[in-house]
Amino acid sequence: MYTQPEKCPVCQSELIITSLACMHCDTRIEGHFQSVSNPFFKLNTEQQQFLLSFVRCEGKFNRLEEEMNLSYPTLRNRFNEIVQILGFQPNKEEATSKLSEEIRRQILEELEQGTITAQVARDKLLGKKTNKE
Repeated sequence: MYTQPEKCPVCQSELIITSLACMHCDTRIEGHFQSVSNPFFKLNTEQQQFLLSFVRCEGKFNRLEEEMNLSYPTLRNRFNEIVQILGFQPNKEEATSKLSEEIRRQILEELEQGTITAQVARDKLLGKKTNKE
């Protein structure tokens, strides 16, 4: 069985499903159907292979560097590209990790004491400027 193509081989437009068939009884249904919502269908073969290697290496880029013989920046760029294709924003939560443990604890204490709202605490933890500062 072939994999479902993403784009028309002639004009590169998006394809729709117009026919379904049962592998057991050969029943056929025709119409216009929305594609199965599997986000991994959006990935090309190379990206799928990268993802398989990433999982095999348990998400450890140092092991992935050895396996694929590519530099960390190249691997990171490929990973970020896949993250974007799947509909996520790479590095969105990075600001949280840049805060020291002391600052994070202080923000959480302010929230617990009621001196800031949950939204303000969230914004501070994400490194966003708030009106309360």
